[in-house]
Amino acid sequence: MASDTDAERAAKQAEQVVQQTMDQTRGALDNYFSFMQKAFAVYPVSGTELAEKMNRYTAQNISAARDFVHKLSQAKDFQEIIRIQTEFMQTQFSVLAEQTKGLTEASITGATGTKPSRNWWLLNWWG
Repeated sequence: MASDTDAERAAKQAEQVVQQTMDQTRGALDNYFSFMQKAFAVYPVSGTELAEKMNRYTAQNISAARDFVHKLSQAKDFQEIIRIQTEFMQTQFSVLAEQTKGLTEASITGATGTKPSRNWWLLNWWG
């Protein structure tokens, strides 16, 4: 009976640690997002397509990280943690590719005044 109580106490302590970690992570993400918003407001290209995309992508990435942390906190076992991690990484690689394309396009547009053509992407993106 004593070991049941010890196990319950250990489970509650582990749950508290996970909750504290989640709260700290949320706080860090909120601080980071606030910092990024302030940084973009004074960024020399503020108000441009590039700055707007950077701001939007940052918000999307922070939201994805929050969702990821939340899903991890709900995992029932190590196998589920691995599945959640794998899905997150696969999704983030796709998102990174799209965001890179968007930021490159916005940079070129800002520098040249014209959007790169579809052929530009085929010729330059894949080398």
